[in-house]
Amino acid sequence: MFLLFVLALAVFVIYRIFCTLPNRNNAVKRSKTKSLAVFLGSGGHTSEALTLISALDFNRYSPRTYVISEGDSFSAQKAQELESSKETNACPAQYMILTIPRARRVHQPLVTTPPTALYSLLLCIYHLTVAPFRQSSSFADVLILNGPGTCFVLCIAVYVNKFLGLAAPRVIYIESFARVESLSLSGKLLYPFVDRFIVQWPQLQTKAKGAEFHGLLV
Repeated sequence: MFLLFVLALAVFVIYRIFCTLPNRNNAVKRSKTKSLAVFLGSGGHTSEALTLISALDFNRYSPRTYVISEGDSFSAQKAQELESSKETNACPAQYMILTIPRARRVHQPLVTTPPTALYSLLLCIYHLTVAPFRQSSSFADVLILNGPGTCFVLCIAVYVNKFLGLAAPRVIYIESFARVESLSLSGKLLYPFVDRFIVQWPQLQTKAKGAEFHGLLV
């Protein structure tokens, strides 16, 4: 009886995971405004992500959440500068900066990475699942990822919501401008799980079936 229960549970889990995998052929319902979250991966990744965001209509994509890794004061400062430059009487700044633990610190030994990655994942689940539930709101309608590693735990947290049947943002991954001939490790890991996978060089479309190319975005 116990083995039957375990087998049934395993089948259910596999079925739920299969159901939550993205279908890139599904049409997206357009609405007037959408809440937006973007992960700022520090350094060049932050510059690329903010360049992308700066081209958006902030009246339509509001409020905005900038997700940064702990200790990344550079990304926080740049996000604040962008919001200040966009703020007008007709478009007041509506944003927040959310800090999460790093999944892996710079030069951190691989053997000590699982505990820090798990801690980062648990905090991401809290911010995407528990906190919105307590506030009767959703984390965001759209989540933009541009790398590096910590964005993977964010994507997993999104799938926890999907698995549980809760509101979850559509995930858009935009490969870095620096990746010309091959996908980054983050891109390879996230490709099966994101709703849209966008590359900035045409030759990369052959590396991932269903990848979108819209020219250079940054």
